[in-house]
Amino acid sequence: MSLIREKSVHDHAAVRHGEPPAPPTGTGRRSPSALLSLLTAAGGPRYAVALAVDAVGGGLLRPFLLLYGVGMLRLGAGAAGLALSAGMVAGLLVVPLTGRWIDRGARTLPAAATLLLRAAGALTLLLADGLPGFTAAAVLFGVGSQSWPTTHAALVSTLTEGRLRDAALAAGRSLRNAGLGVGALLATVAVSGGAGAIRVLAGVTGVAWLVAAVLVGSLRVRAPQQERAASARERAEPLRRITLLSLANVPYAFCFDVLEVALPALLVLQLHASPAWSSGIFVGNTVLVIALQLALVLRLADRSRRAVLAASGALLAVSYLGFWAAGSLGGGAGAAGVAAVSVLYTLGEILYTGSGTALVAAVAPPHLLGRALARWELSAGVGRAAAPAVLTALLASGPGMLWVPLAAATALGSLAVLRLGPAR
Repeated sequence: MSLIREKSVHDHAAVRHGEPPAPPTGTGRRSPSALLSLLTAAGGPRYAVALAVDAVGGGLLRPFLLLYGVGMLRLGAGAAGLALSAGMVAGLLVVPLTGRWIDRGARTLPAAATLLLRAAGALTLLLADGLPGFTAAAVLFGVGSQSWPTTHAALVSTLTEGRLRDAALAAGRSLRNAGLGVGALLATVAVSGGAGAIRVLAGVTGVAWLVAAVLVGSLRVRAPQQERAASARERAEPLRRITLLSLANVPYAFCFDVLEVALPALLVLQLHASPAWSSGIFVGNTVLVIALQLALVLRLADRSRRAVLAASGALLAVSYLGFWAAGSLGGGAGAAGVAAVSVLYTLGEILYTGSGTALVAAVAPPHLLGRALARWELSAGVGRAAAPAVLTALLASGPGMLWVPLAAATALGSLAVLRLGPAR
């Protein structure tokens, strides 16, 4: 089954000069060279290195930002958390502007800018001596991190097409998950050195993001020239469909905080299980995502992206009901049941991340790619921003009040994808 079509370096050069790439041909074998070609399909080796450096840098610092504010700057946990939330909200407000910047033809410059903003955030963090400086750093981190998925997907979509684009996006996600895991592991070891080690982490992370920005900026990729301006109708109809799809995406986006917020709370507070269960499920999820993300995208390449996205919502909804049932067992049996159901949840998450952005990129007209991706990422960002407060409030009212509404909302989102989503 032909699943991967490889592009040559000459295709990348053609795109940089505004020429359409040649139709790619190739094979679907998952040899090491084929996997490497996927990682370098968009932007070549420099971009792949930038992705790795960015991921490791994010893993080094992201889990310890709150600790930096509390331990190094002597801020209250509430004040530090509020500053981080303000940064994420500021990032969401900038995402639509990033989409419009991309639609003007920019590709590598917006991506490099997101990395430079995060490098500036690390420097600001090192210079901060109180809440204002910490808040400024959080805003820089938030703007850079929230705009990054849109800029990355736009760059990959410009240099690849069809199922090669889907596979390149999946390979990039696998690399990012691996890099985040490595960075977090290194940081966990480093912070045992005390508060000073966290400052070192901030400095190293800033340098990593600066290096990644230089690598991305050196690619100098712009969108191909459009032959004609789009009419108002041509602009409105695709964006209307993508807007509806993005609205259906909001309950999907809660799935990430189910792993990071709801399951730890369920295991520790409701089942009184050891925190090791939460850590084990998190590690297992990360390993499965790294191992299966690309494989499942390749395996399902002959299915429509809309069908895969709808199926992911169904799997997530079933897993939420599974968590509810497992939690009712109580004790060690309940914790073991939650761990078992988490495998189904992870499969749903993998299908979701492997099909959502790919579907939007496949149906968006080239002149609206930035705005289409921005709307999709904005809906995901809104869902993730609301998830911690919503999930913890519902769980406090009882497990059934959390899992049943969450399953119902995700199932409705899945049905909306089938009814309203583009058939690609």
